[in-house]
Amino acid sequence: MSDQTPNIGTVPRKRGIKTFFSLFKLALSGEQQDYTQGSIRRAVFLLAVPMILEMCMESVFAVVDIFFVGRLGKNEAVSTVVLTESVLTIVYSLAIGLSMAATAMVARRIGEKNPEAASKAGTQSLMLALFITAIVSITGLVFAREILHAMGASPQTIQLGTNYTRTIFGGSVVIMLLFLINGIFRGAGDASMAMRSLWIANICNIILCPVLIYGAGPIPAFGITGAAMATTIGRGIGVSFQLYNLFSGKRIIKLIRKNFVPDWSIIKAISGIAWTGTAQFLIASASWMILARIMAEFGDTAVAGYGVAIRLIMFFLLPAWGMSNAAATLVGQNLGAQQPLRAEQSVWRTARYNTVFMIIVTLIFMLFAQPIVAFMNRDVSVESYAVLALRIMSLGYIFYGVGMVVTNAFNGAGDTKTPTLINIFGFWLFQVPLAYLLALAMHLGPKGVFIAIVLTETGITIAGIIIFRKGKWKKVKI
Repeated sequence: MSDQTPNIGTVPRKRGIKTFFSLFKLALSGEQQDYTQGSIRRAVFLLAVPMILEMCMESVFAVVDIFFVGRLGKNEAVSTVVLTESVLTIVYSLAIGLSMAATAMVARRIGEKNPEAASKAGTQSLMLALFITAIVSITGLVFAREILHAMGASPQTIQLGTNYTRTIFGGSVVIMLLFLINGIFRGAGDASMAMRSLWIANICNIILCPVLIYGAGPIPAFGITGAAMATTIGRGIGVSFQLYNLFSGKRIIKLIRKNFVPDWSIIKAISGIAWTGTAQFLIASASWMILARIMAEFGDTAVAGYGVAIRLIMFFLLPAWGMSNAAATLVGQNLGAQQPLRAEQSVWRTARYNTVFMIIVTLIFMLFAQPIVAFMNRDVSVESYAVLALRIMSLGYIFYGVGMVVTNAFNGAGDTKTPTLINIFGFWLFQVPLAYLLALAMHLGPKGVFIAIVLTETGITIAGIIIFRKGKWKKVKI
C-alpha cells in the first residue's frame, strides 16, 4: 500500500470536525434560522450553543462576587452576599416569570411566521416589567436593613452589608430587563444576541469588581458595596446593548413607537403566563430562602459555606439550563407551526444531551470538590461545609438536568401552571419540612439540608416526566 494512501477513518473524521466547527460558527453568528423544519439535532445545537454560553455568563455573575468578596477575609461579607442573593431570588423569579412569558409568546408568533406580532408582544412585556420593577426597587431601597435582619443575619453582617443590599435592590431594574430582553431574543431564535449581552455585562463586572472593592488609583475602596456597584453597572451596560439592538431595527424583533401603546389583551395574556411562571420560581426560590434561614441556625460560617457551594453549583448547572432553554424555544416555535410531534421529539433529544453533560459535572464534583472550593474561598472552616454540600448534592445532578428540560418544555408551550403545581408539592410540602426534620429535629445539621435538596429535586423530575408524557401541554393556546 502506498504511503500516500489516506487512512480510511481520517477523511470522515476530518469532515466531522469541519462540520462541527462550521455549525459552531453558525450558532454564534446570529443568522436567522427556521427551527420548525430540518434536522432536530441541528436545531438543538444551533440554539443550545449560544444559550449555554449565555448561561455560563449568568453564572459568572454569582461566582465573581463571591470570589472577590471572599478575599476580603470576612465571613460577614460572604454571608451578606449569600443572604442578599437568597432574597434577591424574588426579583429573579419575577424576571424569569416575565421572561418565560415573553419567550413563549414570541416563539409562538415566530412559529406562525408573524414577526410583527412577536415584536408587539415583546414590547408589551417590556412595559409590564418596568412597572413591576419600580415597586421592587423602592421596597429594597427602603427596607434593606430589615431584609437582612429577617434572614437571620448577625448584627455585624447587618452593619457591614446594608449598603450592599440597598445597592443591589435599587438596581434591580437592570436584572429584570437583562432577563426579560434575553427571553425575547431567545423566543425569536436569536440566541446569539442574548449571549452577547451577557458576555458584555460580565466582562464589565469582572473588570469593575476588583477596582471598586479594593480601590485603584484615585478610585476609593468601597469594600463589599463595591461588588454591588460593579454588578449593577455591568448589567446596566448589558441592557444598554440589548436596547440598542432592539431599537436599531436590524434584528427580527424590533421596538417601534406605536407598539408602546398598551394593548390590554396582550398584557393580560402575558400576565396570565407570567404570574404562574413567577409563582413557579418564587415557590422554589422562597423554599431556598427558608433553607438559607435554616443554615443560619448554624452560624455565619455554615451560611458562607452553603453560599459558596450554591454559587459553584449554579455555575455548573446554568449551562444545563441554557441547553434546556433551547427546548423551550423549539417547543414554542413548533407548536406555533402546528408540529406538536416535532416539539416533543426536540424535548427528548435535548434531555439526552443534558444527561450526558450532568454525568460529567457529577464526576467533576465527586473528584475535585475540595480544590474547586479552595480556589473560591480561603477559609478552611467554610471550605468543609462547601465541600460536603457539593459532594452530597451532586448525587442528584442527572435528575436536575432532565428536570430542567421538562420544566422548560412546559414553559415554552405556555403551560406554566403544571410546573408551578409540581413545585408547590415538591418544595413546600416536601423539601422544607424534610430539611427542618433532618437538620434540626434529627440533629444532622447542614448535612440534613443537603440531603433534602437531593431527594426533592429527584422527586420533582420524576413527577414532571410522568405528567409531560400525558401530552396536555400540546393543547395550550396563547
